[in-house]
Amino acid sequence: MLAMFGIFAVLFFVDAKWGYKEKNLAYFTSKAFLTAVEDFPKGSYDKESWKAFASRQTVDLGNDPKILPEGLVQPMRWPKQLQDYDKVKAATGNWRPLFDEYRLEAGIKREPDEHLQDKQKILEQWVVFGLSTALVIGTAFVLVRTMRRTMAVDDTTFYPAGGASVPISELSRLDLRKWDTKGVAFTWAKNPGGADRKIRIDGFVYGGFKKDQGEPAEAFMKRLKAAFSGEIVQYVAVETAPVEVPSPEA
Repeated sequence: MLAMFGIFAVLFFVDAKWGYKEKNLAYFTSKAFLTAVEDFPKGSYDKESWKAFASRQTVDLGNDPKILPEGLVQPMRWPKQLQDYDKVKAATGNWRPLFDEYRLEAGIKREPDEHLQDKQKILEQWVVFGLSTALVIGTAFVLVRTMRRTMAVDDTTFYPAGGASVPISELSRLDLRKWDTKGVAFTWAKNPGGADRKIRIDGFVYGGFKKDQGEPAEAFMKRLKAAFSGEIVQYVAVETAPVEVPSPEA
């Protein structure tokens, strides 16, 4: 979970800080390439007139510089690919390869989307980044806290995680109904005030069930049960005899 939330946080941060803004730049420049290539056949241009025309053109970048990459110089002149008469002429009917050439040269890694990523969309990425970061911090806290906690048992004493040791003779009940399916058990001990204290035994957190590691959780439970003399609650498999169904002829 820590790795998953961490990856989410990084991805949303990258999109909010750079990714969506770069997509917007790709969106605006792609529109410039589309317009230039589509309008080219409509004019009577030679190399000189096209160069003079193209050198005066700028890319329409909208009205909000905050949704564009930081440091982008505005106004932005048409890229050199659009000022090249031969390249624009060859791109008539298919502007995308010429745009991809520019995008590769300009280091724009993101493909243009069909729509702009406005302020709201970018803000949403920051919000989810914040939530993911909070989850990373929370998960890391729980992980560190869990890793530092231990649970142990010897012939006479049970040492629960995060609590005072308890003589096994003072344990009143051991609930094993979820041990085989979820690796979780519960036991109860008397507090100094006389009330029962419920103690959770999580086999996956404190030991584990991997056979190549000796199944420490199972070894823990066997030792606890061997010294335990109270009530044990668990499911018992009951064999039932098969029911004979009489044949229709009987």
